[in-house]
Amino acid sequence: MNLKTIEEMEITHSKKNIHESSGMNARDFAQLKKRHISFKFDQNKQFSVDLSKNMNQACLFWKYLPPKMITKTKLSGFSRKSQKEKRQIIAKECLGDLNRFSEFEQFHFSDADLQQRIERFSENTLTNHVLPFGVIPNVVIDGKRYHVPAAIEESSVIAAASKAASFWDDRGGFKTIKHNNLKNGQVYFEWNDDVNWLLVNQQNLFQFLTQKVKSLLVNTEKRGGGIHHFEIEQLHDLSASTIKLTVFVNTVDSMGANFINSMLESMANSMEEFALNNGKAKPEIIMSILSNFTPQNFVTIEARTSIDTLTWDKTMKPRDFAEKFVKAVRIADVDVSRAVTHNKGIMNGSDAVILATGNDFRAAEAAVHAYAARSGRYRSLSSAGIDGDEFWMQLTLPIALGTVGGVTKLHPTAAMAFEMLGNPSAHELMKVTAAAGLANNFAAVASLITTGIQKGHMKLHLDNILAAENANKEQRLAAKAFFKDKTVSVNAVRDFMKEFRELV
Repeated sequence: MNLKTIEEMEITHSKKNIHESSGMNARDFAQLKKRHISFKFDQNKQFSVDLSKNMNQACLFWKYLPPKMITKTKLSGFSRKSQKEKRQIIAKECLGDLNRFSEFEQFHFSDADLQQRIERFSENTLTNHVLPFGVIPNVVIDGKRYHVPAAIEESSVIAAASKAASFWDDRGGFKTIKHNNLKNGQVYFEWNDDVNWLLVNQQNLFQFLTQKVKSLLVNTEKRGGGIHHFEIEQLHDLSASTIKLTVFVNTVDSMGANFINSMLESMANSMEEFALNNGKAKPEIIMSILSNFTPQNFVTIEARTSIDTLTWDKTMKPRDFAEKFVKAVRIADVDVSRAVTHNKGIMNGSDAVILATGNDFRAAEAAVHAYAARSGRYRSLSSAGIDGDEFWMQLTLPIALGTVGGVTKLHPTAAMAFEMLGNPSAHELMKVTAAAGLANNFAAVASLITTGIQKGHMKLHLDNILAAENANKEQRLAAKAFFKDKTVSVNAVRDFMKEFRELV
């Protein structure tokens, strides 16, 4: 396409309601009138048009150019702008009206100091993104009862976890089977000398590097942590001289990311000295970074009860329930299609606790899914079985959580979450997080093998559908009564609302 073609198109299609002939709807037309957009064509060339002054061309471009050829203005120096200026720029560029910047501010805290603290957590902050902060009551772990904070926007997650927690509360609760607390990080480098010499002398390397980072270990060692051990490995898929040095560390109650990265970088900087002291060639450092794959930083939680107490569903005999439940979990262990959703259900509960306590749910997600695939096939994180007259279910979560550092004490609701839990240690928090995951998993599988997942989920989702339909209190009550014994769907609710409004 070239400018001559564009001009010809404009002449040919020039008419009063050109936005209609272009296929553009009224909403798109109204938004376009407020913007200045650049249209790219002929690969490198760009033609800019002020849409408020040249709507004929704008509408023609809308019809004839693919969406990928329409670009917003490039923002330069955005990070150096004030918070208000950032909101104004984005309001103009993305919402079509500079004056809409105040819409971002409606979610701000009234306490200016608190708002500034939140804004410093991240970069280019526009506003606060709110999630419901709820509680899963009656989670009993190793004989201790917790009322567990949970931050999540998905309906039915907290309800399901709460029902399962109460069910297991009456049957002894959850118990810790085993746990470990070793995180790890790597230094990757090219050893430009005799690799066999390095492997033979690896213990000397480990002692040398430990001594070099001694000052960084002081506080961690005071709390009972520190370097646990080293491992060295040749990455033969790359080359025999490409080396992976792994350092295993106990960071106690800290998640430890910054500490581990600082320690690894210090070790990397000392590698040259080690090589030269031993008459070896200078190694090439590739990178040094902690790993979010933490298979040695885990907790295993179990729920166990006699089969005759499995009265979750009144229509199914306890042993039938147990056998069908075990089969459903085994399906998740052998079939990836089920395993992914099965594990997502676990993380519904666990992520909610991780978010509520200001921990890194992205690291936890990466860790658990890598762990689920550790055998070479993606499998269920949980397991279930029958031992004689007993039913059991277990979950192992390899997650690195912290109770000090990061935003755990700076974020106001995270600090409140820790207080609700009695200011737990990192190990205790891992137990609580795993128990929330196992509670959700039990509730989900139990629903799947009995009533189906949608019956309970859609009943709870009814509130969200009614909110989207702007239902008032009277309409909400009427809808809930109507759908008490009926299938909930978006269309069904819309039809009900239409008929109800017409009658009223």
